[in-house]
Amino acid sequence: MATQELEKSIQEIWSLFKETDKRFKETDKRFKETDRILKEKFKETDEEIDKLSKSVEETRKSAEETRKASENTNKAVYALTGKWSRFVEGLIAPAVERLFKERGIEVDKVFQRVKTHRNGDEMEVDILAINGEYAVLIEAKSTLKIEDVKEHLERLEKFKTFFPEYKERKVVGAVGGIVMEEDSDKYAYRNGLFVIGESGDAAVILNDTNFQPKVW
Repeated sequence: MATQELEKSIQEIWSLFKETDKRFKETDKRFKETDRILKEKFKETDEEIDKLSKSVEETRKSAEETRKASENTNKAVYALTGKWSRFVEGLIAPAVERLFKERGIEVDKVFQRVKTHRNGDEMEVDILAINGEYAVLIEAKSTLKIEDVKEHLERLEKFKTFFPEYKERKVVGAVGGIVMEEDSDKYAYRNGLFVIGESGDAAVILNDTNFQPKVW
């Protein structure tokens, strides 16, 4: 009887070992499968990171190219605008004496691109027309905007500080342009400035005959 019980116990232990071994093998198989899946996922993640890095780099390069293209465009537009402004100056300057004589201001000297420095600051006047009594400051733009008018009003306020040789003159202002944006001509008129435009091939003062310019 003891022998039979011993054999039975050995058989049970052996069955238990076999079952345990089976489970270990299944677990090992699961671990290997999990490891395989993780490796694949890691590989896919690495590939995605590489793609993302390349995409970021391409985007950066594209942004840099766009920025450079924008800068070049801005430079070209600025250069073109500057050339048109010079053209407007060339249209107005020869007519200044006639234009202001019609308004009772007989200037006898007309200068273009007058520039001076004072205490580290700079002032430039597109067209300066003078006589013994008046100094007329004219800002010429191909397209005149309200911001241009505001800047010219500031220029008129500071003119005698930058050009003390004209401190005894009556200073008046004018703005000229081919295109008047944002009702800039009306804004200039309300602020006491002459407005010069074009009619046909000639420059003309657009203010009505009742207009009285502001004197600085």
